[in-house]
Amino acid sequence: METDKITQRRDFVFLASKPGANVRELARRFGISPPTAYKWLGRYREEGLQGLQDRSRRPLGQPNKSRAEVERKVVELRKKHDSWGGRKLRRLLQNAGETELPSATTVHNMIRRNGLLSQGRRPREAPQSFERSQPNELWQMDFKGHFEMAGSKRCHPLTACDDHSRFNLILKACQDERTSTVQECLLSCFGKYGRPWAILCDNGSPWGRGAGAASALEVWLLRLGVEMIHGRPLHPQTQGKEERFHQTLKHELLSKTTLWRDLEHCDLEFAQFRETYNHVRPHRSLDLDCPADRYRASERTLPATIPDCLSFYGDAQEVRKVKSKGELMFKGRSFTIGRAFIGESVAINQFDELRWEVFYCWKSLGMIDLSRATKSKNNYNPLLAPPGRLAGQGEQEPA
Repeated sequence: METDKITQRRDFVFLASKPGANVRELARRFGISPPTAYKWLGRYREEGLQGLQDRSRRPLGQPNKSRAEVERKVVELRKKHDSWGGRKLRRLLQNAGETELPSATTVHNMIRRNGLLSQGRRPREAPQSFERSQPNELWQMDFKGHFEMAGSKRCHPLTACDDHSRFNLILKACQDERTSTVQECLLSCFGKYGRPWAILCDNGSPWGRGAGAASALEVWLLRLGVEMIHGRPLHPQTQGKEERFHQTLKHELLSKTTLWRDLEHCDLEFAQFRETYNHVRPHRSLDLDCPADRYRASERTLPATIPDCLSFYGDAQEVRKVKSKGELMFKGRSFTIGRAFIGESVAINQFDELRWEVFYCWKSLGMIDLSRATKSKNNYNPLLAPPGRLAGQGEQEPA
């Protein structure tokens, strides 16, 4: 489709224009030849976004227009983006090359004068308590609440955003919320944008198993060198950027579409929304930059095959397999590892005379302490936090 094609080109040139970007590697991820990649990159550098079109498109704004012409363009923008206020619309005029820029207050007054103010309450910006310093240090991921389509079928939108830039990485219409569905979406995303260091999720299915137990998805991600972090239960503000993205998605798209035909229809609308969100919509938390202005692809490319856990362990490490109830047998005692690790191999490093540290792939799962463990067959001993840190901290660096 035309929209998907332009979106792909736009995503590519934004990532390829970042300092130090590997153009040939990005071309491989996007499925285009190096000559084609350099062609679109050259057109983008010479003509901007207009150079990505197969046919010319009139620019939004031109300099030296009268105040009436500026107001006409404000009205057109407001009708196209009816939930955006004066600051965002002013930034669009600026991005389009308008030289006679009115203030944000004047733009707001133009909206009001033309009867285009929304009657409902505007969604408030979610408070942000932290932000990672670089793209791909942390992604936030969740399912947006499912909704009905034609034929009483349901759409389950899966979303993921970069914590630093708010760039939307995944917006996919899914038929369910299974682990395999999430894995398929993540593999496609990793193939295009590379792998993050960590993904922040909530504690429900398929992200977690409750009570701190690891999920199958979490174990799978560890093999890919990605740590899953869980938000605090009953504290959705922990995933504030995902929650804010969901509010925007609902306010600017979901609430305005009364009939969703099928998943293909959803994905088409999602692609158009994602294009606008990443590349057009000014973001208040980014000083009115767009997310694409702040994002760059990860250098951690997706490996050709998912590594086996044994490939992480050295010859000097003692390796044991997790048994059928998620337990590990060590020196006559049983230790709880977790059902998600059943059949997987873990490495055991001796810490001192009575303590050993347990690793899965590169991540520390905790400490075995024989001085505090019992030998009862019916009692599984918990792993303890390593001295001086919480379990999971201070482990090896993932590949």
